[in-house]
Amino acid sequence: MEIEKVSILGCGWFGLPFAKHLVAKGYEVKGSTTSEQKLSELKRDGIAPFLIDLNQGDDLPTDFFDTDVLLVNVPPRAKSADAVNYVTKLKPIAEAAKGKIKHLVFISSTGVFEDGNFAVDERDCPQPTTEAGKVLLEAENLWKAYPQFSVTIIRFAGLLGPGRNLAKFFAGKTDVANGKAPVNLITLDDCIGVCAHLLETQKFGEIYHAVVPHHPSRSEFYSGLCEVSGMQPPHFKDELLEWKQINAVNLPEKLGYVFKVQNWFEWMKQPTL
Repeated sequence: MEIEKVSILGCGWFGLPFAKHLVAKGYEVKGSTTSEQKLSELKRDGIAPFLIDLNQGDDLPTDFFDTDVLLVNVPPRAKSADAVNYVTKLKPIAEAAKGKIKHLVFISSTGVFEDGNFAVDERDCPQPTTEAGKVLLEAENLWKAYPQFSVTIIRFAGLLGPGRNLAKFFAGKTDVANGKAPVNLITLDDCIGVCAHLLETQKFGEIYHAVVPHHPSRSEFYSGLCEVSGMQPPHFKDELLEWKQINAVNLPEKLGYVFKVQNWFEWMKQPTL
């Protein structure tokens, strides 16, 4: 059955460009925002706008759940008390969605995995140690408790793209720890590509790791990124402390997705940031 209608809960850094991409592809797209000022922007971009603030506990608009696919893209705020109540705030979404939607896609994070000095993929069970990781894993399990719709979990790695040039966090710094640890990253273009490919193939009901399959060291990657960004390069300690390498098995094997970025140093040659 063809997917025609998509609702996106959370039209922020990823959600809004993804919604625009779907509109251009001919989907009927509904998008939510917590800002009244942004409603007109969504409408101007061809997105049916909805004001939904999970912090307010307002009644949820039933029209928003008249959709084929609901994509939930509202990450917890890790540095605030909001994270403690994250799953509680999501439960009304699950209740409103049951019996109305066919598929739910939850944007999670590879941060659900602890730094266990290992390479892991979708077949491994995370045991998070951070507060954000713990609540995200709890949220993943919340959706799975609803048999009324299929649940697809997409775990984004560290995000790169417009407004997210990670070089600024390292430029000019000295004695930066853990220089030999591998990076786990993805660009906005590939975030959009993964989710769009999921809608096209309808390979729902899986866990997908959305992480570029190239893992240079922190020292190599951020030194290169600072150089192409015109920033002073950092100096990393030549050491390997706690680390993890997140691999994607289901994306190439089950979804058949080919990453736009195959090599970070080739990507750096393009004027992308």
